[in-house]
Amino acid sequence: MSAAVTTAPAPAEAGETRAALALALPALMLFVGVVVIPLAMTVMLSFHDWGQYKGIEPVFILKNWQEIASDPYYAEMFWRTFRVAVLATLITAVLGVPEAYILHRMSGPWKGFFLLVILGPLLISVVARTLGWALLFGGNNGLANKLLMSLGLISSPVRFMFTETGMVVALAHAMMPFMVLAVWTALQRLDPQIENAAASLGAGSFTVIRRIILPQIMPGVLSGAIIVFSLSASAFATPAIIGGRRLKVAATLAYDEFLNTLNWPLGAAVAVLLLIALVLIVVGSNALIERRYQEMFR
Repeated sequence: MSAAVTTAPAPAEAGETRAALALALPALMLFVGVVVIPLAMTVMLSFHDWGQYKGIEPVFILKNWQEIASDPYYAEMFWRTFRVAVLATLITAVLGVPEAYILHRMSGPWKGFFLLVILGPLLISVVARTLGWALLFGGNNGLANKLLMSLGLISSPVRFMFTETGMVVALAHAMMPFMVLAVWTALQRLDPQIENAAASLGAGSFTVIRRIILPQIMPGVLSGAIIVFSLSASAFATPAIIGGRRLKVAATLAYDEFLNTLNWPLGAAVAVLLLIALVLIVVGSNALIERRYQEMFR
């Protein structure tokens, strides 16, 4: 009988492993210092007590989490946060997918020009873009409202500020480039000969898009939806400007608790709960997408 032979890793492989670890160590230390430690401190802060006169007390209590779980105000606020994010994601998908397909079919300098038009808003602060919507539809003095009323198309200003509709429209406009880029990237992997073959066999344009193109770019659409949803649910500037103090979402509530009421433990609990919800939704959705379209991710 021959004894089992165990082979030690070659010196070259061990050296490569040590070199890879040494190269990854600075990035790992930066990640731990910038992300892990602040998150851990925020989680610990959410279990502290707070009083108007005594300030923050470093004791372990569940009062903040119990308040969030028992008060229907927080349930409505989180429901509004995810409702607005879902609606903004649907709008970007409905408008962004055709936009990306048209961009994909362009040729020559027009494609580069319109790609710059799509990416251009990312070069401008989201605060400036949101203030642009406020100037257009901000009550009686909004430029668009004044124009529509002068033309007799509307009798009263369109309600935009301090409404969920306004938040959804402004967020969809801010997040549209992310959806277009995700779908456009998926379209680059398509073989144009497949469309030509389907057309030569008698398939119409709508049938080609519905039966051939859309199923193949669906991973890109869903990936863009995950990006848009997570960014919309955690957005602060647009809901703060359009929604104001009366129509809060999770991010604006956490901001108010930190900087206005100075109740840092409660604000930390809201922020941690939003983070946990987004991580679960994003990780779960990504796992479902990879399982459903595993052939396309190889």
